[in-house]
Amino acid sequence: MSIDLTFPVPPFGLSPAPVFTLAPVDGADGLFALSGGDARLYLLDAAVHLPDYAPELTDEQAATIGLTDPAEAMLLVVANPGDTGTTVNLLAPVVVHARTAVGAQFILEDQDLPLRAELARR
Repeated sequence: MSIDLTFPVPPFGLSPAPVFTLAPVDGADGLFALSGGDARLYLLDAAVHLPDYAPELTDEQAATIGLTDPAEAMLLVVANPGDTGTTVNLLAPVVVHARTAVGAQFILEDQDLPLRAELARR
């Protein structure tokens, strides 16, 4: 089931759009396509693929999407498939407020996380 999301600022690489669509990719648990305008990003659900990933948002970042309870956050990371494997961007996650469907991509401050972390195969 696809979800329509609102982004106060579009994710990096996507043009402004009134609504973005987050759609699961058939046959790939925890993989989503985020589309808006004429571009698309692939996102992985961190809870499924990176259970130890626990970035911290600033209060200002959380307020951007109206997030007051971490339990209401859906944490996604941008996936970049390549010839030798897939990397994920852990420094700039996409966070979606699950109750309101408002999301944003945040650059994490003062956290030593890579832009291109190799995704371990399962």
